[in-house]
Amino acid sequence: MRISSNFDSGNIQVIRAEDPLNIQLSIRKDNQSDFYQWFHFKLETQSFVSHQIKIIDLDKSAYPGGWQNYQAVASYDRQDWFRVDCEFDGENLTIAHTPEFENIYYAYFAPFSYERHLDLMSWAQKSIECRQEFLGETLDGRDLSMLVVGQPEEGKKAIWITARQHPGETMAEWLVEGLLERLLDEDDGLARLLIDNAVFYVVPNMNPDGAARGHLRTNAKGINLNREWQTPSLEKSPEVFLVKQKMLETGVDMFLDVHGDEALPYNFVAGCEGNPNYNERLNNLENTFKSAFAVATPEFQDEHGYDKDEPGKGNLTVAANAIGHEFDCLSYTLEMPFKDNINLPDPVYGWSPARCKQLGEDVLIAMRAVIDILR
Repeated sequence: MRISSNFDSGNIQVIRAEDPLNIQLSIRKDNQSDFYQWFHFKLETQSFVSHQIKIIDLDKSAYPGGWQNYQAVASYDRQDWFRVDCEFDGENLTIAHTPEFENIYYAYFAPFSYERHLDLMSWAQKSIECRQEFLGETLDGRDLSMLVVGQPEEGKKAIWITARQHPGETMAEWLVEGLLERLLDEDDGLARLLIDNAVFYVVPNMNPDGAARGHLRTNAKGINLNREWQTPSLEKSPEVFLVKQKMLETGVDMFLDVHGDEALPYNFVAGCEGNPNYNERLNNLENTFKSAFAVATPEFQDEHGYDKDEPGKGNLTVAANAIGHEFDCLSYTLEMPFKDNINLPDPVYGWSPARCKQLGEDVLIAMRAVIDILR
């Protein structure tokens, strides 16, 4: 029996792995940080033998509440990720599973590899409506690039979409993949309408270093990028610095920052009601967007989510608040679950890449509802 994680987004530390019924593991912290929650590892073992895999010390993880009612994902081919039975005792998560093949991967959520990211960027640029633009390098020397969909013209809106500031929130890039597949479909009338009226600036992976390193929440220097938007720097947070610099060039009429939530089993958005400049116009835009999104798909709801900020108390280091305030625009954080959408549960797959991608297609419907009134 062998357990390994020396691959893209791999993260696990082996404590004991001699007995299939007594495997003990722990999760490695993000570099220069105390955050830990993301895991991704490979098990080589005998097929059709019961295994008890215990991941310990999760009461000290980034979001202990995220382990309640949580089911890990597993895959034999790294394409199809299904849920496996888990129990959390308040400190340790036990995965109880009988693999059908000798090699199996387990992860916190379906991984979105750096190679798949590069494939997505390369595929998208083949569309006549899309080009890839290099913004700069990350701390580890990886490319930070974006996709520009549509031709900039006077009167067109600038819509920005970012994903995976927190690298372990892989559902964010799955959503962007689905969004791009619809937006770049030449036979889709909605896509054509949107591109006629807006230019989309899309950063599918804001944190490629953290993603490759197997981090949950930070970049190569242990910096939480979603707390850097007030004063980003090339030394600590070049990913935010470079994107914000480009935003200043293009302007922003709408911003959607895509994330995943460890604990809440819902899809929801968080707005900018705590910003100093929040007004009736922005409130109407938010409500129009949410109403259209709820009509577009039952996967979205507005009953459960984060507590609303008090007026003037919004955290302006957070992307959605910072950009909403600076550009006086509709700006949302979109959150998806690591677990499942409890309103539409799927016991086999839970919240899955396929459902993320469909939500990415559906969010374009909500954008159509506001595109003519953004300014």
